[in-house]
Amino acid sequence: MSSIHSQPDTVEEKNPGACPVVEAIEQIGSKWRLVVLNDLHESGEKRFNQLERSTGASSRTLSRVLDDLEEAGLVNRRVEDKPIATYYSLTEKSRQLCPVFEELESWADEWLDAGQTGD
Repeated sequence: MSSIHSQPDTVEEKNPGACPVVEAIEQIGSKWRLVVLNDLHESGEKRFNQLERSTGASSRTLSRVLDDLEEAGLVNRRVEDKPIATYYSLTEKSRQLCPVFEELESWADEWLDAGQTGD
């Protein structure tokens, strides 16, 4: 009779120290989520059509991303009655990410330029 060892199956089980980073990236890590969060960080509150133009996302993609970000507590949605308009802005939770975005931008400026190899 052979014994079966239970092996960790998930990234989190194999690397428990990485778990919070993995979870954070899962919330903010898609290309379009980052584009929208960065756009709102740089410009403040915007209407849907303004976000569509400034991000280049299709209306379907932008709608899905904004719903996801709102559900994750990263974007506020405000609706005005007259004229009818929907506005989006960062929440306190997502504003706390702004220094992270600025650090990533600095890192990208230094290391993602053509010819940078990390040597």
